[in-house]
Amino acid sequence: MKQSIRHQQIVELVTQRGYISTEDLVTVFNVTSQTIRRDLNELAEQNLIRRHHGGAASPSTSENSDYSERKSFFSNEKQAIAQRAAALIKNGSSLFIDIGTTPEAVAYALLGHQNLRIVTNNLNAAHILMKNPDFEITIAGGNLRSDGGIIGEATVDFISQFRLDYCILGISAIDEDGTLLDYDFHEVQVKRALMHSSRNILLVADHSKFSRQAIVRLASLNDVDTLLTDAPPPQKIMQLLQQHNVKLELCLAQHQTLA
Repeated sequence: MKQSIRHQQIVELVTQRGYISTEDLVTVFNVTSQTIRRDLNELAEQNLIRRHHGGAASPSTSENSDYSERKSFFSNEKQAIAQRAAALIKNGSSLFIDIGTTPEAVAYALLGHQNLRIVTNNLNAAHILMKNPDFEITIAGGNLRSDGGIIGEATVDFISQFRLDYCILGISAIDEDGTLLDYDFHEVQVKRALMHSSRNILLVADHSKFSRQAIVRLASLNDVDTLLTDAPPPQKIMQLLQQHNVKLELCLAQHQTLA
């Protein structure tokens, strides 16, 4: 494969997944890790990706791409997570839905439910959910981002007025010590309000979040009630989940099998 074609496909993969590891790229393209590292360095110099230790992320990772582009990026893994999360929520419940493509996938999965009362700072999720006239949907006020997320002090104040049954929480990265991390300080403030105002926190995170790196600390895994992911977490994370009695929901996509 020509280098130019490989570069184009690497950028497409990073755009779709948000982050991809060097090991995954080696497997996808069947080349050496040295070749992939050279590719990533060149793409980073062109500002087509953001270089991270162990992989690459979108150059605009702190801000999601336009919804019309990324709605097709709901991978089988995210759909599996979303279906399981929806199964845990009973008809008649109240819940928050966070910013992020995985929470939006959960919004799709909830469309068959009845009598849900939903508060969200995610305009994309609200647009999905309005297809069910049986839902009562409340949108938080605040500053509107280009990706449809609503953040800011007004958003935090608004969310803090509620006490709901569930929070569908998204996250950008999970450190090996269980720290939940994100890229946007203002978004993290809203996420904290969502967590503090919820009786049951469902963290929806695909396997790529265990290899990402972000800079703003949100909380720890032991602050959530359930982690829903599509592959067994790293051993240190597994130990932390067991130590703090955090429930793990392993959501395998149809094409996935455990070795």
